[in-house]
Amino acid sequence: MSRWMLTAAFALLVTSGAARAADKPPAKEIASFGTLQSPSAEAAKAQALAWYTRTGGKDQAKFDAIWGTDRPMLDKVADTLALGSPEAAKILKQARDTNGPAPEGVPSLIKDKKVDVYLRSNLGLAYAKALANRRIYEETQLTLDPKFIKPEEVVDPSVYFFTKALADYSLMARQEATSSILRLLEDVADAPERYRMVAALMQFDMLTWQDNDLGWISRKMNVIADRLEINRGGEKTRKMQKEVLVRLEEMIKEKENQQKQQQQQQPGPPKPGDPKPGDNGGECPPGGPPKDGPGNGTNQPSNPLQDSQIAQNGGEGKIDVKEKKNITENWGNLPEKERAKAMIELTRDLPREMKESVDIFIKKLGEKEPGK
Repeated sequence: MSRWMLTAAFALLVTSGAARAADKPPAKEIASFGTLQSPSAEAAKAQALAWYTRTGGKDQAKFDAIWGTDRPMLDKVADTLALGSPEAAKILKQARDTNGPAPEGVPSLIKDKKVDVYLRSNLGLAYAKALANRRIYEETQLTLDPKFIKPEEVVDPSVYFFTKALADYSLMARQEATSSILRLLEDVADAPERYRMVAALMQFDMLTWQDNDLGWISRKMNVIADRLEINRGGEKTRKMQKEVLVRLEEMIKEKENQQKQQQQQQPGPPKPGDPKPGDNGGECPPGGPPKDGPGNGTNQPSNPLQDSQIAQNGGEGKIDVKEKKNITENWGNLPEKERAKAMIELTRDLPREMKESVDIFIKKLGEKEPGK
């Protein structure tokens, strides 16, 4: 798909989804079509060399080795920053270390406005990209805040907007993600087609989002699973878990009410004077015996829907109302594994399309307690 077609498709997406967008004032930042783009390879190398020289760097051989590869431009810049700044090297190492703890907050070197803008901005972008690769989206989102880094200051604006859009999308920040995608598609002249395609797909998906439905629960569970993956099971994670728990409880109650209404609509036992089975009031007898399945004159299907696959251990899949309330009120005090067990009980009656999301969530919840 061409760049023009993708941009046009996105414009249609925004137009069709406008009525469903949040009722909030538009962002002050206005995109100007095609005004941002990466420098050429020669210009980027010259900028990097100028910065490296200013820092007193003299290892020309290592510099040339970095820029003699065919790696992405941002990676070359990041390696140059690590070569010229020990502090930058330390920050990038921590961000890239998949076996180490997840970094928290934004490093002071990136926040300090007195630091050389070339170092601060491009280090911040490389740092945020490394965190996004590890699904540490909260710090990614925070680092790419314009108060710290401006897209006009980085070597690759397309990486800036795509990474920010990915973090916003993954954290369910729909308005922010839409803004980042719009800037990527309309404002970055040389954004790679793969970025444009994925960004358009994210926007397509966000147009289907609704609050508090099964999709909302699934997305919220993904956010929680990401936090548990990096051992962030504190108060914020427990609050998210409780939000999911409360909504699951509401959905179970809604389903129970629907079942009660269906039972009330079913015919009761025969009363005196009611026609007997097979009595058609003197009309011609039916052509044959009643058949099972649709059209048999009853409300009962021949093969009733089986219980949710989540309830794999059998049983009716019901839980005491008092027990639900007790679990909800004491959710923050339960150990991780006890919360996983409670979640299994509370999700027995949910539709089977929730099974995959719930199973993934429960697996993450029960694997280990943070700090152990």
